[in-house]
Amino acid sequence: MIKFSVGIPAYKGQFFKKCIESVLNQSYSNLELIIVNDCSPQDLSSIVNQFEDERIKYFDNKKNIGSEKVVKNWNKCLEHATGDYFVLMGDDDMLAVDYLSEFVKLIKKYPELDVFHCRTMVIDENENPIKLTSSWPEFETLYDNIWHRLTGRRIQYISDFVYRTDHLKLHGGFFDLPLAWGSDDITAYRACGKKGIAHINKVLFKYRSNSYSITSTGDFDLKLISIIQYFNWLNMIFDEIKPVNKIELINYNYLKKNILQLRKSSQRQIIVTSLDANLFKDTFSLLINKNRLNIKLWQIIYYSSVVIINKFKKKFY
Repeated sequence: MIKFSVGIPAYKGQFFKKCIESVLNQSYSNLELIIVNDCSPQDLSSIVNQFEDERIKYFDNKKNIGSEKVVKNWNKCLEHATGDYFVLMGDDDMLAVDYLSEFVKLIKKYPELDVFHCRTMVIDENENPIKLTSSWPEFETLYDNIWHRLTGRRIQYISDFVYRTDHLKLHGGFFDLPLAWGSDDITAYRACGKKGIAHINKVLFKYRSNSYSITSTGDFDLKLISIIQYFNWLNMIFDEIKPVNKIELINYNYLKKNILQLRKSSQRQIIVTSLDANLFKDTFSLLINKNRLNIKLWQIIYYSSVVIINKFKKKFY
């Protein structure tokens, strides 16, 4: 019988109880819930203690490691996993009651694969629906998957994915990038490899968009460093894994030809978003760190001008 390990690197208490409930109330019960308290200033243990369930494994970090080294805390959860398959969740997100049971069906249909995926509903702080992530084909090869992601056709989250635990541990856990910016992508690409990835179009996960999440906070300099490392990894994998068929070859060739432009597009999105929030502070930071971040002076001037013009339009039009 398939056993799942669900890991929660915990820090925030605002929605933590509902997160735990969504795991323990699964219709498929063969699971363990691994909670690693990342030295939170909030009393998370009192929330955990409300549940009398032997499937819960609770651990405390002696010091906070997830503020910048996010993936290190993800891998702390993975270290304690004894299940066949591993799911990583945010401490404010929720699983649908049939999340695990639906993945059992998919795993049995594609037993050779190391990674599986589902569709997600994005909700607000009050659990009101905001949007759905896009549907996927049931099976997809590596470069089809990368092409959809890099060309902006998909939004995805770490808890959309279920991994074979042995595969993650064999490769040193989740791929480590600063602030985990792109770590979920590369971890999925690596698990996909030459085998592929299978997907469920039923909505099984609820991602909570709120002001506390790492995606809405964090040092944008580190995000830019992550982008550089992300695309360096892609260039490496192009040489290591070749397309499996003629159809995938089309996307493979497109990605190789346009990889520099795709990197610049990702970089531009992060910079413009950050400058829009902190124009003067982050412009100064870019000027100081432009060589380290591989950014030209004219790019900084251009991005800053775009933000200023957009702010002007919002104010007067």
